[in-house]
Amino acid sequence: MTRENEILQYLHYHPGSSRGEIEMAMNMKKSPATVKRILASLVESKDAIVTGQGRATRYSVSPQAHVTMELNIDTYFQKETDEREVQTRFNFELIKDILPQVELFTEDEKKYLADLQDQFTKNLAGITPTEYRKEMERLGIDLSWKSSQIEGNTYSLLETEKLLKEKQTASGKTKEEAVMLLNHKDALEFILADPGYLQEISIRRIEELHTLLVKELDVDKGIRKRRVGVTGTNYRPLDNEHQIREALEDACRLINEKKNVFEKALLALVLLSYIQAFADGNKRTARITGNAILMANHYCPISFRTVDSVDYKKAMLIFYEQNNISAFKKIFIEQFAFAVQTYF
Repeated sequence: MTRENEILQYLHYHPGSSRGEIEMAMNMKKSPATVKRILASLVESKDAIVTGQGRATRYSVSPQAHVTMELNIDTYFQKETDEREVQTRFNFELIKDILPQVELFTEDEKKYLADLQDQFTKNLAGITPTEYRKEMERLGIDLSWKSSQIEGNTYSLLETEKLLKEKQTASGKTKEEAVMLLNHKDALEFILADPGYLQEISIRRIEELHTLLVKELDVDKGIRKRRVGVTGTNYRPLDNEHQIREALEDACRLINEKKNVFEKALLALVLLSYIQAFADGNKRTARITGNAILMANHYCPISFRTVDSVDYKKAMLIFYEQNNISAFKKIFIEQFAFAVQTYF
């Protein structure tokens, strides 16, 4: 990690620090000129903001850097849940004020993703409708398996394939596990029947997808009316139904206003999980919704097949606790690349 990133990480956790405090924390008391140069560079690049003058000068991370800067995930999770310095309450400013001003992807990342999408478009031009349906079925099996595995489902990929293709349940598994997988299939088929379904996202359409995903499971449908907790974190989602609905409306507005399709999909993935609008099934709904946005815009959907479930959960926890998207964005980019190179 560069000195620039180290200083940004320090400012992320210690906003309003003086240059002397930064020098002390970075063990750079003997290099004041270097610290001064780095801080000037960070301010110029708009990664840091400066307030005050002279001895009262203080530095903080900018909203852009706060959301997108790289955080050391290994160091972060060396601390136990109760030891981590986190934002425990829902951040109302995040969706309304901060994210509308933030560019989630760098120019290099945008180009990389656009090149992958161009490759996907070329691949589609060379296959028949029958071949396309077969590839979508393959991707759908992988997505149903991985999305369910992230939620604790114990079906293997081969067992999932037998279930979804032949309706053959696996021995030693619960009925609920099979239902969860079959619900993923139904939700994907629902989207395929109307590919433009999420050209514009809305609460009603998110609720419809959630209803499909929790069908025949012991899960309340609709916006939740009671408090929920999230395992492994002290972050507490909203517990007021009206505030939850308002947060969803703000998220839908933000996603619809974004021009970049990758930003739309990424925001759906993290914000629907962050808001936790439903009693259960939020992350499943987020993954299907993100894919529905990609498909509505003729982009390659994502199966998440090769992501490690623990890494996925850690990336999500960092967004909950720090409103930082870097770890999850890395997963998104890697999984989009995998999808383009593996399917179709």
